Amino acid sequence: MVESGYSSRPGSVRRRLPGLVPRSVAGQVLLLQVVVALVLIAATVLLLVVQSRHQAVDEARDRSLGVATAFRDAPGTVDAMRSEDPSRVLQPSSEKIRKDARVGYVVTFDPKGIRWSHPDPSRIGGHVTGSFEPALSGKPFQETFDSALGRAVDTTVAVFDEERKVVGLISVGIYVKSVNDQVAHQSAALFGIAGGALLLAAAGSAVVSRRLRRQTRGLAPAEMTRMYEHHDAVLHSVREGVLIIDDRGVLTLANDEGHRLLNLPPDAEQRPVSELGLAPEITELLVSGRSSSDEVHASGDRLLAVNLRTVERRGVPTGSVATLRDTTELRELAGRAETARSRLQLLYDAGTRIGTTLDVKRTAEELAGVAVPQFAEFVTVELFEPVLRGEEPPGGSTEMRRAAATGVRADHPLSPVGELLHFPPTSPSARGVAEGRAVLAADLSASGSWRAQDPERTRRVLHYGIHSLISAPLQARGVVLGSVDFWRKDMEPFDAEDLSFAEELAARAGVAIDNARRYTQEHATAVTLQRSLLPRVLPEHSALEVAHRYLPAQPGVGGDWYDVIPLPGARVALVVGDVVGHGLHAAATMGRLRTAVHNFSALDLSPDELLAHLDDLVTRLDEESGTGVGVSGATCLYAVYDPVGGRCTLARAGHPGPALVLPDGSVSYPEVPVAPPLGVSEGLPMETTELDLPEGSSLVLFTDGLIERRDRDLGEGLDLLRRTLAHPGRAPHDICRAVLDAMLGERPTDDVALLVARTHLLDPRRVASREVPDDPNAVSGIRAEAARVLESWGLGAIAFTTELIVSELVTNAIRYGAPPIRFRLLHHEDTLICEVADASSTAPHLRRAATTDEGGRGLFIIARIAQRWGTRYTPRGKVIWAEQSLRTPPPEEEMDGEALLEQWSDEGW
Repeated sequence: MVESGYSSRPGSVRRRLPGLVPRSVAGQVLLLQVVVALVLIAATVLLLVVQSRHQAVDEARDRSLGVATAFRDAPGTVDAMRSEDPSRVLQPSSEKIRKDARVGYVVTFDPKGIRWSHPDPSRIGGHVTGSFEPALSGKPFQETFDSALGRAVDTTVAVFDEERKVVGLISVGIYVKSVNDQVAHQSAALFGIAGGALLLAAAGSAVVSRRLRRQTRGLAPAEMTRMYEHHDAVLHSVREGVLIIDDRGVLTLANDEGHRLLNLPPDAEQRPVSELGLAPEITELLVSGRSSSDEVHASGDRLLAVNLRTVERRGVPTGSVATLRDTTELRELAGRAETARSRLQLLYDAGTRIGTTLDVKRTAEELAGVAVPQFAEFVTVELFEPVLRGEEPPGGSTEMRRAAATGVRADHPLSPVGELLHFPPTSPSARGVAEGRAVLAADLSASGSWRAQDPERTRRVLHYGIHSLISAPLQARGVVLGSVDFWRKDMEPFDAEDLSFAEELAARAGVAIDNARRYTQEHATAVTLQRSLLPRVLPEHSALEVAHRYLPAQPGVGGDWYDVIPLPGARVALVVGDVVGHGLHAAATMGRLRTAVHNFSALDLSPDELLAHLDDLVTRLDEESGTGVGVSGATCLYAVYDPVGGRCTLARAGHPGPALVLPDGSVSYPEVPVAPPLGVSEGLPMETTELDLPEGSSLVLFTDGLIERRDRDLGEGLDLLRRTLAHPGRAPHDICRAVLDAMLGERPTDDVALLVARTHLLDPRRVASREVPDDPNAVSGIRAEAARVLESWGLGAIAFTTELIVSELVTNAIRYGAPPIRFRLLHHEDTLICEVADASSTAPHLRRAATTDEGGRGLFIIARIAQRWGTRYTPRGKVIWAEQSLRTPPPEEEMDGEALLEQWSDEGW
C-alpha cells in the first residue's frame, strides 16, 4: 500500500475509477469483440437458412391449400361445374388464378377424374393421374411427390352443391423449388445485413476503445491506482460527511464521517437511501434530487446541516452529492424553528378543520379539538346564550354556557358541557371578554381571582394537576361571542409567547363561530317563515283521509310545499309543489305560490287552467323582480278529487307524477302529461288526466327530493318507492313513516314533501239527481221532488229555503242556459249542496235592480240565504251551485226580505 499519511477506516471499500485500461489491452479487447460478433452473425445466418429450408415445404402446403379453398369458395364455381360446358368457364379462370397466385398448376375435374381445365389445354378431357378419392369426403387431401420439375406439393379439394353432393374437384400444385428460390433471395439479404452488422460492431468497438484512452488520458494502471488511493485518503480524512447518491436513490459511496454522523450500517453502500433507517426528513431530502444549502435536520441526538448538489452529465441529472456537518450547538435554534413551524401548521389545520359545518356547537367542538394536544392538554369553549340560538350577543354580561370541552383525558374536573357559568369580573375569562385580548394565568395556584370564582371546583382542578391557563376571547366584527380557555397539566406552563398564538387561533375560530351564528339565525328565520307558510293543520274532509310529512334539506330550509284545499261540491284539491333553491327566498316564494293556488282554487278552475294561471303569475313575478333571483323553475302537481264518483283529475308542471296504491296493494305510476316547469312553458298548453279511483285507494304525491339522490338514479328511486308502497291496508300515517324510513336513510340533501291521501266515496243515499226538461212548467215538479228528498234525509227544516234556491237556479237555467240541464242535491257532512248544470258557458252575477224592473232579484235571494254560491265551468258547460250550512241556518228575519228584493237583482246569463 502506498504511504499517504493517514490510516484508512477498517473495511473501507477501494473502488477503481473506470477507464484504467492500457492501450495494448484496449486493442486486444477490440479484436476479441470483432471475432465474437463474427461468430454470432455466422451462426445466426446458418440457423435461419436451415430453418427456411424446413419451412419451404410447409409454406408450399399452406399456399396450395389457400389457393384451392379460395377457388372452391369463389362465387360461380359450383354453377360453372354444373354447366353444360364447364371447360369454357373453368379453363380461363384456372389459368388466371395460377398466374396471379404464382402456383405450378390449377386443375379442375369432375368426380370421375375427367379434367375440365389444365395448364396444357391438350390434356383437357383426359383422366387425372394419382389418387383423389380422399378429397371426396370433404376434407382437403394433400400429398408431396417428385415431378420432372422437382419436389412438389399437391392439394385437392372437393366442391359441393347445396345438397352436399360433390359436383367437382380442384387440384392445386406448387413446386418447392420456387419457395426455395425466395429463401435463397432472403438469404442473400441476410448475409448482407450480417456483413453490415459486423462492420458496425467493429466501428463501435473502435469508438469505445478510443473513448477509454481519452478518459484515462493515457495513464498507466499503476498511475491510476496511486491517484485513486490519494483521493480515497482525502475523502475519508475530512471532517464532513460525504455521500454520493445515484439517480435511482441508491447510496453508492459514504465516507467515514458520513457513516459516523448518520450511524450507517457497514453494508450501506449500494443500498437505497430509503432502506437505511435515516430520519424521514433527511431521507426525503437525499432522494429529492433538489439542491439545498445548510438545511438543518435532526438525526438522533445530532443536528446536521445538509448541503445537496445535483450532478449532471450533458445536462442530464445522474445523481447527487451531499455533505453533512454536525451542528448540534444549533439545537436550541432548531427547537424554536420547529415550534414556530408546528404553530404555523396548527393555524393551518385550524383554518381547514374549524367551521366545516354551519352549526355553532359543532364549530365550538372543532375549536376545542384542533388545539389538543399540540398546544394544550384541555380546551373549553364558553359562549353567550343568545349566540347559541343564533342571536346577537349581549353587552356587559359575564354569564356564558359551556359549549365544548375536549382533553387528553375524559376524567378532568372542569365544568361539563351545557353548564351555565358565571365569571367574576376579575377572573381571566371575564377580563379577556371585557378587554378583548387573551389573558395569561401561568400559575393557577397563585391566581386568586381565578380561584375565587368557584373555590371547590378550582381546588379539584389544581389537585388534578392542571397548572396553567390562557383565556382568549372569541370575537368577530368587534363583537365578543364568548371565550376559549387553554389548560395545561403535564406540559410546560404557558408563557408570554403563547399569548399571541392563542389570540390568533381564537380570532380565526371567532369568525367561524360568527358565521355559524348568522347562519343559525337565518336558518331559524327561514324555518319560522317556512312553518308559518305551510299548513299547520290540514282540513279534515270525509272524502279523503290525509297524512303528510315535510323534511327540510341538510343545507337549510327550501321551497317544497303541500296543501289540501276543500272545493265546492264535496270535492278536494291536493297540491304538491317545489321552488328551486334554499333559504328565505325559497320559503317566501313558496308562500306566494301557495297563496296564489288558494286564490285560483277559489275560482273553481280545472287543474290545467289553474296551472296555466300559476305559470302566468310566475312569469310576471320574474319580470317584476329586480334582484336577479327569479321563480322560474318551480314545479307543481294539482289534483282534484270528486268523492261522488271517485273521479280524480290531475295536471302537473315539471313535477314528478303521483303513485297510486290500489286497495289490493298494487302500485302504479299513472301517466300524467307533464308540462314544463312554471315560468318557462312559453305559452304551451297544460294537459289533464282523469283517473277513476276505487274506494280505499291511496294517492301518494311527493317532491323529487324523495326519489332522487346522488348515490342512485331516478329509476332506482321509483322502484324502491314502488316496493315500499306495495303493502295493502296501511293507514296514510303508516305509509308516510314507512316511505321516509326506506327512502331517506339520513338527513336529505334536498327538501322532501310527502302527501298521502286515502279516498272515500260519498254515500249514494246522500246524492239525488235528475234531468230537467227544458220547460218552465217543470220547475214546480223539481221543487216538490227536492222537498221530498229533504224529508227523507231528515232536513225538512230547511225545505223552504232549499225550494227557493232550487226554484231560482232551475228557472234561470231553463231561461238563460242551454240543454241538457241536470239538477243534483248533495248531503255532505253538515252541508247541503244544490247544483244545476247546463251546456251554456254564460254565468250570472249580482246587480242592482231598478224600481221599475219586474225581475232580476232571485240571485240576491240565493246570496242571502245560502252560505256561499258560485259557478264551476266544465268541458261541456257550467255548474251553478249553492251551499247551505246545516249547523247555522239563516235567521228568520232574513226570510222576509221584500225590502231587499226591491233593491237587488240578478242579471241574465
